[in-house]
Amino acid sequence: MYRPLTRDAMARRLAQDIPDGSYVNLGIGMPVLVAAHLPPDREIVLHSENGILGMGPPPAEADIDLDLINAGKAPVTLLPGGAYFHHADSFAMMRGGHLDICIMGGMQVAANGDLANWSLKRPGEAPAVGGAMDLAVGARRVFIMMEHNSKDGAPKLLQHCTLPLTGAGVVSRVYTDLAVIDVTPDGLRVRDMIDGLTLEELQRRTEAPLQIT
Repeated sequence: MYRPLTRDAMARRLAQDIPDGSYVNLGIGMPVLVAAHLPPDREIVLHSENGILGMGPPPAEADIDLDLINAGKAPVTLLPGGAYFHHADSFAMMRGGHLDICIMGGMQVAANGDLANWSLKRPGEAPAVGGAMDLAVGARRVFIMMEHNSKDGAPKLLQHCTLPLTGAGVVSRVYTDLAVIDVTPDGLRVRDMIDGLTLEELQRRTEAPLQIT
């Protein structure tokens, strides 16, 4: 028997894999949870696409400053030495290859690293691409943080994405509530699984073929 990770536990697991000295963009949604779990012995500089460099952990309620928010409009803190600036400068950082890692949510990831995370193609629903396309091609590594399956149980790790792509072949690694999976030239390779989960069960919940490290 196994119990999927909570979103907070997923963020904690991902944070352990960010190397010291990294410049990291946190996307809207689940990725912002990573800020609260960064290892204290590493210097990791957080970037937000609306124009912040040097974000800290979420503020206590008494310390909230509504003029200091991330791209998802949630209050953040600024560490000593941090800065905020025009979003055009922020996008220049993203597009110029200055970010080591970007962490984004995902709707689908394909075996070759294709990413879909901006539209479910629902009638009347506005798409929400934001800066995801810029980050997907501008960051040196793209980490995706998402549930392994959709609410109806459908796989999100597919042989080929069926939703509109954000970027082609851009994903480096996927963190789900069940496993950590690398995207390699040979397909998806499982790095880590939650306790109690078998590779057979993980494969049953995944469309694309999986390999074990």
